[in-house]
Amino acid sequence: MIIHLNTSIAKDKAEELGRKYESIVFHNGKQYVLVTSSKVKGADAALREVAEATFVTDSDIQLASKQYMPDTRSIDLGPVTIGGASQNTIVITGPCSVESEEQIEQAAALCIELGVKVLRAGAYKPRTSPYTFQGLGLEGLKLLDKMRTKHGLKIITEVRDSTHIDEVIEYADIVQIGAKAMYDQGILRKCGKSNRSILIKRGFGSTLQEFVQAAEFVLSSGNSNVMLCERGIRTFETKTRFTLDLCGVAWLKQYTNLPVILDPSHAIGYAYGVADLSRACVAMGIDGLLIETHPNPKVAKSDAEQQLDFEQFRALYKSMGAVASAVGRKIV
Repeated sequence: MIIHLNTSIAKDKAEELGRKYESIVFHNGKQYVLVTSSKVKGADAALREVAEATFVTDSDIQLASKQYMPDTRSIDLGPVTIGGASQNTIVITGPCSVESEEQIEQAAALCIELGVKVLRAGAYKPRTSPYTFQGLGLEGLKLLDKMRTKHGLKIITEVRDSTHIDEVIEYADIVQIGAKAMYDQGILRKCGKSNRSILIKRGFGSTLQEFVQAAEFVLSSGNSNVMLCERGIRTFETKTRFTLDLCGVAWLKQYTNLPVILDPSHAIGYAYGVADLSRACVAMGIDGLLIETHPNPKVAKSDAEQQLDFEQFRALYKSMGAVASAVGRKIV
């Protein structure tokens, strides 16, 4: 159950109530909020006296539930807003990894050319093998920061583990919590205490319940700027890297109040299918797309097979506007 306390309730009193009712306590910018287990279905007389409103949900998907907030949350990403009443579908692009200043400069130039507002690239890479490229680390973050300063782009980059979370929060406009870090509560809680926008990728073996409950860790720490990213789940199929769960996306749109972003690049794992998947995603009326591009994918140091070259991305970007318009949305 979620309890909005009266605005007159001070921090000390809110924390006292939190202890009494075994609740998480945070401030939403207007008042203190208590969140108990969803098993609690009603407030006693003492709690009702200090409560402005109470909300009961079916499960521990609470702050992210449309039973609590029926409209999709609005997230300000600087030059554009997604969610809320915006009907915007943001396109985010860039290479899997920052490899050099020349490479990331070329990626930034592509964004400027097409009007893409957010540049993506990894500085810390959570690779499956320890013998593959692990990213440039802090040097990569500084190169991304240079592109932001030079071109006015927003930056999204991934946090691999808790050892560098403070660095990523410092340099990124949007912190990406990857599929392999979705369960890391240290990362989730630290992001919850920040003022950055947070994009959480679904673990490839995670249920929708587990996925959204990861977002609850961030939301219940006080940060409401959370986006969910479907990037494919592991199924019995072996011909593609993963299976993009569009059924899950429909469920997220129906039952959660968080903007939904899709990553077709990681889902299929091969460049040949990214364009078709991207258009299918846009047709679902989603809030954003994350598409990997590289000036020369053949020499990419990570995920070479799934990254589009710039000509492929230009053609795809041009084609998505009509699809978005057909479902009442706008590519930004």
